[in-house]
Amino acid sequence: MEAKKPSITLNFLYNAAYQLLTIFLPLVTAPYISRVLGAENIGIYSYTRAIANYYVIFAMLGMANYGNRSCAIVRDDRKKLSRTFCEIYSVQCFFAVLCILLYTAYVALLVPENKGIYWLWEFYVISALFDISWFFFGIEKFKITVTRNILIKLAGTACIFVFVKNRDDLWKYILIMSGSFLLTQVSLWPFLRRYIDWTKVSPSDCFKHVKPTLVLFIPVIAVSLYNVMDKLMLGMMCNMTQSGYYENAEKILTIPTSLIIALGTVMLPRASYLESNDAGEQGKELMKKSMLFVSFLSCALAFGISAIAPDFVPWFFGKEFSACIMLIILLSPKIVCVSWANVIRTQYLLPHGRDYDYILSVVAGAAVNLVLNFLLIPRVEAVGAVIATVIAEVTVAVLQTLSVRKEIPWKHYLKNGLPFVGIGIIMFVCVRWAGKNTLSTHFKLLLQILMGMLVYVTFSIVYIFKCHNPMFESIIKKLKNRRSQKNGKG
Repeated sequence: MEAKKPSITLNFLYNAAYQLLTIFLPLVTAPYISRVLGAENIGIYSYTRAIANYYVIFAMLGMANYGNRSCAIVRDDRKKLSRTFCEIYSVQCFFAVLCILLYTAYVALLVPENKGIYWLWEFYVISALFDISWFFFGIEKFKITVTRNILIKLAGTACIFVFVKNRDDLWKYILIMSGSFLLTQVSLWPFLRRYIDWTKVSPSDCFKHVKPTLVLFIPVIAVSLYNVMDKLMLGMMCNMTQSGYYENAEKILTIPTSLIIALGTVMLPRASYLESNDAGEQGKELMKKSMLFVSFLSCALAFGISAIAPDFVPWFFGKEFSACIMLIILLSPKIVCVSWANVIRTQYLLPHGRDYDYILSVVAGAAVNLVLNFLLIPRVEAVGAVIATVIAEVTVAVLQTLSVRKEIPWKHYLKNGLPFVGIGIIMFVCVRWAGKNTLSTHFKLLLQILMGMLVYVTFSIVYIFKCHNPMFESIIKKLKNRRSQKNGKG
């Protein structure tokens, strides 16, 4: 009897919840933390975490994509899956222990100030040793990660409100955040024995995974240059306050981006599985639907966030962070670029083993970002970092598209997605017009959000039905069939 195939919709919802949970709960605390700790302390938090994050990146190498893909290919064979996991995790364990020791030496010998803050991030670095989320993503068991993590995240959020009371409590905030990372990873281990048997592996069996892991590590470290290095460069070339502005602006944009990452994380194992089982046409159909979905979603979020930023930022973060308004508006195109590139990467390049095309694109993006950072940050500070990041994301999206231009109907995807840009512009104008009223900030933001949703969804429905898009017709058909089935049972 054939095993029941995991639901892509449910897995997307589970992983969207997983991605959003790691971002949304800290965002809930952002207004409180911004006012209690202030811009400079937020900058210290951002700067020190960025350094610790590099040790985590080196500890994990390219596990997120390589481990996910490798486990997806053999998920139907428990013996092969067990051996694959043990071999890959042995590699991870070696590099994680090495990075933990290096971070300890760095803090003990080289950190001149805020040494106590750096020590607290040690828990975050140690969490890399226990991170096996790639395994559960690979076998498409996304529900486990969500159900195990939610209590930890909620408990961490509660601890922030209980224990962080003034600007001297920065160390408490970092301890809570760092400790939560560690507990989140450890909580997955009790479920591991359901799916694998511990298998003895030889060094040579493990060593064969080092090269492909290192290959996929190159894009990870390259991407980090324009996701993490910006904060470090702002802290070094400007001041911690500018780093704090950038941290909060990026925090807002991370939520919509995490939705796109959630889709990519779900589709990578499914696309890899289909490709390994000679079901490429089915994979192309899924890619077509994914591209239309992310075009709809990314344009709505990019234009919507930009439109409400002038009223949202002072209300949410406080007037001290008014500089974030321009940063958020300038950074919002990143959502669309990341969405496009994420679909191409996770549903075509990686499942088809086109690792080097992926690497070339992100290395080029990182180089562009690094050069522009050096040129722009000394002149326009955080605005320069934002401009560099957006241009880097555009570079990545364009290069990935060029690499697959002969294999996928990218012009068709672009043609279907461009109308959502036009609809987004209309929504932006309407939302800004709604923001000119004299209502209190709370009601003004509510009115703007409702206005934006009404305008965007209405125009999108008109566009969808006018074009008779088969994807949405199939969704409507399924909904009608379910309704008729329910009526028949009734």
